[in-house]
Amino acid sequence: MALPNRRQFLHASAAAATVAATPLFLNADSKSGSKALRVGSGEYVYECQHDWGELPESIQWGATHDVAIDADGLIYITHQSPAKGPMDAVVVFDADGKYVRSFGKEFHGGGHGLDLRNENGQEFLYLSDVKNRQIAKLDLAGEIVWTKGFPTESGKYPAANKYCPTNIALAADGGFYVGDGYGSSYVHQYDADANWVRSFGGRGTKPGELNCPHGLYVDTRAGREPSLCVTDRANNRLQYFTLDGKHLSYVDNLVYPSSLDVRGDVMLVGELDSRLTLLDKENNVLTYLDDDPAWRKAVNANGRKVRRNRDKWVDGKFVHPHGATFDANGNIYLAEWVVGGRVSLLKKVG
Repeated sequence: MALPNRRQFLHASAAAATVAATPLFLNADSKSGSKALRVGSGEYVYECQHDWGELPESIQWGATHDVAIDADGLIYITHQSPAKGPMDAVVVFDADGKYVRSFGKEFHGGGHGLDLRNENGQEFLYLSDVKNRQIAKLDLAGEIVWTKGFPTESGKYPAANKYCPTNIALAADGGFYVGDGYGSSYVHQYDADANWVRSFGGRGTKPGELNCPHGLYVDTRAGREPSLCVTDRANNRLQYFTLDGKHLSYVDNLVYPSSLDVRGDVMLVGELDSRLTLLDKENNVLTYLDDDPAWRKAVNANGRKVRRNRDKWVDGKFVHPHGATFDANGNIYLAEWVVGGRVSLLKKVG
């Protein structure tokens, strides 16, 4: 039986005291300033370092999409390079931001969701490839174990082009769930042998229906019944399901939620509309890491043109958070859906 994934077992304590859900910006500096910019509030304050990671000349960032961290603390970033020739879709850094290796030319232009877990002593990556409409399992050197297209067994797809998987949630029993976020808005469950089990969801707004199940996470926080949390992105909410796909509940008042991670009792929600949110184990807001309606309006104006104009970006404000992950020390690595890519390190200081 596979061991639970890395995210489920980052048990370093994270304070869960409820604080006012109001963003706080400390030591805000200009682009030419030397002071570190801090974001957050209460016991959740972070020093924000944009443009983290030293790329080699052989890699040109496309839009950066997701982050995974292995047991040795190496950071894996997926991106979608616009280069004409095949370029590695996964880039690996050490904790100091030094380039370690890269791989995944097979996924050029399609690198999207990424997660990682230990299976009987060996770590594996689970990757979503939106260009080739497939998911893949790889070892940490990038060797492919298997790839899978749309589940024909589900009977949900008249054609392969109706399927475009965005992310994968890893279950403690070795199985996993695939969110068809850019396709037909189903979630597909697989067992530990990667066999299809069931499908649920489908596009809509009613309980149990989804509109872009972009990110997924098996929520096993203490005191909660294990369940599947899905970012029901275009419906601006999280939606909870039983592990066999029955609707449970919603978490509302989010702004295009795209990614999920958990450390201790705290859930991190990456929201495409310029915000990160921290929730306690009852899914009450602990704090926002940047919540500025005026900035959100600006980045969404004119077809989201700001994502293409780096000179319009503001230090300490996020443009389009796409994938965000805690490390073992409670720091946050963030990949943003912007032209030319951007990875930020949010170093926990409070």
